[in-house]
Amino acid sequence: MSTDFAAARLNMVESQIRTADVTDLPLQDALRVVARETVVPAGKAWLAYTETEVEYAPGRWLLRPRDVGKLLQCLKPRAGEKALAIAAPYAAAVLEAMGLSVTRLDSEDLKAVNGGPYGLIVCEGAVGVVPASWIAALAIGGRLGVVERTGPVGRAMVYVKAEDGIGRRAVFDSTPPVLAGFVPEVGFAF
Repeated sequence: MSTDFAAARLNMVESQIRTADVTDLPLQDALRVVARETVVPAGKAWLAYTETEVEYAPGRWLLRPRDVGKLLQCLKPRAGEKALAIAAPYAAAVLEAMGLSVTRLDSEDLKAVNGGPYGLIVCEGAVGVVPASWIAALAIGGRLGVVERTGPVGRAMVYVKAEDGIGRRAVFDSTPPVLAGFVPEVGFAF
């Protein structure tokens, strides 16, 4: 039995993306054409369009379709922008389909950022704390989207770099696994 990935992709957009208030039409268009199944191992291709995170490499996961759609919409990607996708092969492909110039960082050391400044940075895995190197790689007006998770539920966060500092806001709850090497340190509390 073969999977009709084109039908699964359309169903993902209609039943998981649009119903989560992802209304950006260029983003919806990109999500309809980017083949999510190509960024996961062949044996997991059938999971590509399900409402779950999919491990595409040891310790690396794709966000659920709903969450990646919402996070990308919050970042307001614009054609022609320079973007960095950290452990985010699917988000990178979607941004490329939207006309952004994307650098992919999926090496062993995800904290070593080169080639900035970037107008947009996105990470598909959760982190305990956002590395300072990611924020430093943002251009003025640049946006960083990532899930911060120190407990059972994480928060998708958007950071914006201005000339006078960094602003951040929580945009929705999300529960992706924490990336290998980014597990928060557990401290003692009374």
